[in-house]
Amino acid sequence: MRADWLAKVQEDIIEPDLPICDPHHHLWDNDTNPYLLPQLLGDINSGHNVTSTVFVECSSMYRTAGPEAMRPVGETEFVNGVAAMTASGDYGDFRACEGIVSFADFTLGADVGPVLDEHIRLSDRFRGIRHAAGWDASDEIRNSHTRPPESLFLREDFQAGFQELANRNLTFDAWLYHPQISELTTLAKMFPETTIIFDHFGGPLGIGPYADQGDQVFADWSASVAELAQCANVHPKLGGVVMPLNGFGWHKNDRPATSDEIAAATGRYHLKTIELFGPERCMFESNFPVDQQSCSYHVLWNAFKKMASDFSSSDKQWLFHDAARQAYKL
Repeated sequence: MRADWLAKVQEDIIEPDLPICDPHHHLWDNDTNPYLLPQLLGDINSGHNVTSTVFVECSSMYRTAGPEAMRPVGETEFVNGVAAMTASGDYGDFRACEGIVSFADFTLGADVGPVLDEHIRLSDRFRGIRHAAGWDASDEIRNSHTRPPESLFLREDFQAGFQELANRNLTFDAWLYHPQISELTTLAKMFPETTIIFDHFGGPLGIGPYADQGDQVFADWSASVAELAQCANVHPKLGGVVMPLNGFGWHKNDRPATSDEIAAATGRYHLKTIELFGPERCMFESNFPVDQQSCSYHVLWNAFKKMASDFSSSDKQWLFHDAARQAYKL
C-alpha cells in the first residue's frame, strides 16, 4: 500500500483518548497488498484509541470445495480465527473483528437459510450479511464485486432471501451507488424491524458521467438520503468516500491527503448525514485498507475528529463508539 507514499503526511493525533469502534474494515491476503492482523494492528496502533472493530465481507478465504452457495462461510471461519487471536489478550485490550459481516447470496431466496445458519454456527461473532448491489449503466463505473444485476434490492428472489435474514434477527450492510438509494429506501420500508447499515453514504460517484458534477451529485444524494432517514431501522456509516470512485483523485497525487483536505472535501456528506439521522444512528468508519489509497489511518480519523469538533462529548461517544456497538449488538 505504498508505505513510503503514506509516510509523506504525518499528523499529531487529535483527542487520542477518545474510544473508537471501527465498524468497517476488511482482511485479505495477496502477494502485493496483504491486509491481515499485522497490517491491521499497525494501523490500530498508529495513535488513536481504537478498542474494537467490525469486519465486513470482501470475498476473502472462501472454501474451495462443497456446494457453491456454502463456500462464503469460509470467510467467517477465517475472520473468527483472527478475532480469537486478539480476544486472547496477547495484543492488549484491543478486540479485532468483534462483529463479523459476511456474504450469502440472497438471490437463492429461501434456500439461503442454511447458509445463514452455518455462518451462525461457525461464530458467535457473526452479525449479518452484506450483499453488495452497486450497479451503474455507465461502462466507466465498475459494478460491485458480487456482479449484481440492476435493481438487485427490488428483485423478488433477493427479497425472499432477505426475509431469511430478517427471520434470524441479523443485520444487513447495504453497499450501493447514490442513484440507487431510493431502492434501499423501498427495502428498508418492507423490513422495518431489520437493522440496515448504510455503507459509505450510499456511494456518491465522482467518475465517469459523474465527474466534475460534485454539487449536482450532492444535491441528488441529499434528496434521496432525506427520505431514507425517515426509516428508523437504517444506521449510516460515515466514511468510505475517499475511494477513487468518489472522484477526489488523491490516489493520483504525489502525496496522500491531509485531514484538512479530507474534511474540506467530504465534510458536507458527514454533517448532512448526522443532521438527518442524528448522532445516535451514525458511526464513523475507516473502510481500510480500501481508503488507504488516499490517506493513512491516523490521518483519516483525525479528519473525522475535525468534522465532529463542534459536537458534544455525548454525541462524540455515539459517533465514534456507541452507535456502532449498538447497531451490531456487540
